Amino acid sequence: MTSRGPLAGRTIVVTRPQAQAAPLAEAIMAAGGSPLIFPLLEISPAADPRPLAEAAARLGDYAVAVFISPNAADHALPALLAPGPWPATLIPAAVGQGTVKFLAERGIDGCIAPTERFDSEALLELPELAAERVVGKRVAIFRGDGGRELLADTLRTRGATIDCITCYHRSGPSAGVAPLIAAWRASRLDALTVSSSEGLRYLVDALDAEGRAFLQKTPLFVPHARIAENARALGLSNIILTAAADAGILAGLVAYNWPA
Repeated sequence: MTSRGPLAGRTIVVTRPQAQAAPLAEAIMAAGGSPLIFPLLEISPAADPRPLAEAAARLGDYAVAVFISPNAADHALPALLAPGPWPATLIPAAVGQGTVKFLAERGIDGCIAPTERFDSEALLELPELAAERVVGKRVAIFRGDGGRELLADTLRTRGATIDCITCYHRSGPSAGVAPLIAAWRASRLDALTVSSSEGLRYLVDALDAEGRAFLQKTPLFVPHARIAENARALGLSNIILTAAADAGILAGLVAYNWPA
C-alpha cells in the first residue's frame, strides 16, 4: 500500500538520542513519511556517581533544581528520589517542555520552564530566577558533561550558590555512519532533523568527502537558531530553521517545498 500524507515518499532522519527519538519518528510516520532513526549522541551514566549521590543527600538544601534535558532528569531522578520524596520547598526547573512532561510523569509537578524559546537565556528570564529571588540561595543544575556555562555563570552573578552535577555522559555514535551513506547512495534520504549542535559536529567529523557532499545537499531541519548558526559555521547551507520541539520540526517538514 502506498503511504499517504504530506511526507509520503520521504525518508527523514531522526537524530535525537535513542530514548527521545520515538515521538518524532511516530509523527513522521503519521504524516506518511519514513523515519530513519540514527542517534547522533549516545547517552550513558556519568563516570563518577559521587556528585549525584552527594546532591541527593542534601536535596532539601536547594531552592531550585534545574534539569537541562530529559536525559538529565532520567539519569538524576532515581538517585535523587532514593532517600525520600521530592522536597516540598524545592522548585523544579527545566529548559524544555519535554523535560517538564518527563518530571510530571514521575510525580514532580510545579516545574518552571520557558513557554516559547527553549534555551538557557529564556529560562533565566523567568521571575523565579531573578536576582532578588535567588540571591543567597543554593541552586542545583543537573546536566551532561560539558555544555554551556551561561546558566551557572549568570545565576552566580545574581548571588546564588551553584552546584553543577554531571549525571550523564554524551558521546558520538559508535556504529559509524554507514547506514546514512547507504541511504544517500540509494537516493532514499530526503532530510535530516538535528536538535543538537554537538551531535551535528560528530556527524560532520565522521563523514568523508563523499558524505559531506551528500550532507551539503540535504535539507537540514533544526529547531533552534543557535543550531542553525553552528551548522553554518560547519560549512552547511541547506538549513531550515523550524519552531521548537518535535511539533515545530514536524510543522517545518510538512510545510517544506519538497522537490517533485
